[in-house]
Amino acid sequence: MTSQYIINKYNNKVYISLKEGLDIYKNMPLTDLMFAANEIRESLHNKKIVTWQIDRNVNISNICFVQCEFCNFCRKKDSTDAHTTSIEEYRIKIKELFELGGDQLLLQGGMNPALGLNFYVALFKTLKQEFPKLKLHALGPPEIAYLAKKEKLTYLQVLETLINVGLDSLPGAGAEILNNRVRTKLSKGKCSVEEWLNVMRAAHKMGLYTSATMMFGHIETIEERLQHLIYIRDVQSEKPKNAPGFNAFIPWPVQLQDTKLQNKISIQNVTGSEYLRLLAISRIMLPNIPNIQASWLTVGKNIAQIALHAGANDLGSIMIEENVVSAAGATFTITANEMKQLIIDAGFEPKQRNQKYQIVESL
Repeated sequence: MTSQYIINKYNNKVYISLKEGLDIYKNMPLTDLMFAANEIRESLHNKKIVTWQIDRNVNISNICFVQCEFCNFCRKKDSTDAHTTSIEEYRIKIKELFELGGDQLLLQGGMNPALGLNFYVALFKTLKQEFPKLKLHALGPPEIAYLAKKEKLTYLQVLETLINVGLDSLPGAGAEILNNRVRTKLSKGKCSVEEWLNVMRAAHKMGLYTSATMMFGHIETIEERLQHLIYIRDVQSEKPKNAPGFNAFIPWPVQLQDTKLQNKISIQNVTGSEYLRLLAISRIMLPNIPNIQASWLTVGKNIAQIALHAGANDLGSIMIEENVVSAAGATFTITANEMKQLIIDAGFEPKQRNQKYQIVESL
């Protein structure tokens, strides 16, 4: 199978199958794979431009009953350092965000048994009343599925309630690997594959902008990685015609420093070439998802620059604050000026964007 074969299938609007994907992933030289992915990227986007964003990742609480095997951040409710962010803390963080030129909070919650739908309604309403220009990219399918069960509501009802008080978009959090064998071993209390996908189907019916993610490099197989891509592709194909659906896909290698999973089994770190291979095949197998984001936070700036020639067209956020991945060993940081220079040094023109991937003037 050749790069031209992949490009021809893309031009003819024919999806790469699981069998073809496995053959490509296992056998195609990385340079050929990157070339095909870059050709598709350039057909979808201005080939000179790479986008980036300023936002802040705030954790609503570090209390979560799921206790995922790869998570160092979560705490049990009776832990001495258990914490739920106060309104005053939000005020300080949001003011800092605005001062740095951003306008979006990525709010991650976890499954805190003490927090029901009314808590999130009150929180979102308060934040929007005090900061009308603030954008809330908040929660994720696991939290929506949990709230629906807790409140005995449908996913649509939960999402409609949250949209009415300020939810702007839904992150693709908690996908990890969309395979129930893997999820049972890594995060047994989290939503199933079917629940994750059905929350996203509901979000797309509501017209929400969403993203999709993959955390790879742990106990999954190559086939399970590619099936994950196909699940996302299929849900995107089902969305209402005028709905944005999945606006971006973000894969990143698992970070395992001092986690329970690292202490249980031996796992080799994802290499730079393996990351680039996964990112490139993502671009090839997800032609109906416009944006592919490179994860500088987990792979470092140099590999992220190469990823811009392997199918990625976006470098994500400067991440003023990030706690969960950092707690498991991700140590890279970046400023707005460094982000712009990183993109320039890779041979592109940096453009700041919002969550809808619209180019914005610096605030």
